Amino acid sequence: MSPANSNQNFYQRWKRISRRIRVPLGFLFVVLYFWLARPAPYSLLASLALVVPGILLRGYASGYVKKNAELTTTGPYAYTRNPLYLGSILIAFGFALAARNLWIAVALVLLFGVIYGPVIVGEEEYLRAHFDGYEAYAKRVPRLLPRLRVERGETGGEFSFGLYRKHREYNSLLGSFCIYLVLIVLTFLWHR
Repeated sequence: MSPANSNQNFYQRWKRISRRIRVPLGFLFVVLYFWLARPAPYSLLASLALVVPGILLRGYASGYVKKNAELTTTGPYAYTRNPLYLGSILIAFGFALAARNLWIAVALVLLFGVIYGPVIVGEEEYLRAHFDGYEAYAKRVPRLLPRLRVERGETGGEFSFGLYRKHREYNSLLGSFCIYLVLIVLTFLWHR
C-alpha cells in the first residue's frame, strides 16, 4: 500500500471515528471546562457578545434545514454552508471567554480542528453524493466564515418553528443557561 493510500485510509477512518466521538468528547470537555474555569462578572458579561449570537444563529439555521431530505441553501445557508457549526463555535468561544482560561481556548481550537473539521468534510461528501446542486452551491457559499453579500433571491425560504422544535434546537438555549448558572456559582466561589 502506498503512503498516499495509507493516509487516505486513515483519514476515512478518522472521519467515521470523529463523528462517533464528538458528543461523548463534548461531555468530557465540559467536566474539564468547569474544573479549569475561573469566571469573573466582567468575563460572564463579555461572553454574551459571542454566546447570544451563536444561540440565535443555531436557532435560525435549525428553522431552515431539512436534514437528509433536501439541500438547504436559503436563510443563513445562503451566507455559510455550516451556520449550525458556526453558531456552535461562537457559543464555545464565548464560554471560553467567560472561563478566563487560555488552555480552554487552546483545547477548543484543537477539538474543532481535529473533530469537527473531518465531520464537516464527511457531511460535504454526503451532500455532494446525494444532492445534484451541492457542487454549484459549494462554489458560491463559503464553508464556515459567512460571505457578506448574497445575490437577490438566494435568501428566500421561510423559517419554520416546526423544524426548530423537530431539531430540538431549544437545547442549545437550555444548555447555555445551565452553563451560565454553574459559571455564576463558580464566580461567587472564586471572588468571595
